[in-house]
Amino acid sequence: MEKLSIVKIGGNIIEDDASLKAFLKLFANLKGKKILVHGGGKRATSMAAKLGIESKMVNGRRITDAETLEVITMVYGGLVNKNIVAQLQALHVDAIGLTGADVNSISSEKRPVKEVDFGFVGDVKKVAHKSIDTLIKADFTPVFCAITHDGKGQLLNTNADTITSQVAVGMSELYETSIYYCFELNGVLKDINDKNSVIKHIDSNIYNELLEQGIIADGMLPKLENCFDALNHGVKTINMGNTSMLTQENDNFTRISL
Repeated sequence: MEKLSIVKIGGNIIEDDASLKAFLKLFANLKGKKILVHGGGKRATSMAAKLGIESKMVNGRRITDAETLEVITMVYGGLVNKNIVAQLQALHVDAIGLTGADVNSISSEKRPVKEVDFGFVGDVKKVAHKSIDTLIKADFTPVFCAITHDGKGQLLNTNADTITSQVAVGMSELYETSIYYCFELNGVLKDINDKNSVIKHIDSNIYNELLEQGIIADGMLPKLENCFDALNHGVKTINMGNTSMLTQENDNFTRISL
């Protein structure tokens, strides 16, 4: 089975022009078929402030009202996405920028209201893996922003980590899929105050031990839950660390497997 890499980059890389350029060079040099997924929350917050729109967060999650959705669509789907696509074209990667609405690639349902009404936020329901594969087979490199749709004309703000894992699960029917979650840390750390204390391999047994020891907590907990869900649904391997893990020279990152 042919290999496919799905790479996700977060806001800190997107915010810094030099970091973004360096990452895109690494991504361009990544061998084989690939997909890029990006967020852009910090840029959206900054743009909203310029427009006099308050950004509301609950437990680190954005409340997406109608005004905020307009900003997110402009920033994620426009400013950030097209800037990335243009830079990839300059690196000879024939990239195509997408939301989940394009070719009906990722459909979601609006998150139901429980304790909090998150507004126009989507939970992924279906990935049209054959449609995405049509683009890949035509030698295009999909670049997804963190926007999906409900199939009824409504765009939805959707967590980029979740989009990454769900696209990888969908594409695993056709490819041997690997996920690369790129962020500012070197990987999952034993000691949050020691950036070099990388746990190089985590499987389900090690994961349970780390949970019992309280080493995995807070924001890393949902990330790793997401990872194991993806691994249990067809994804081959998941890697977490800084962008240098995309090179052959660096092995100081976290590999997650069953």
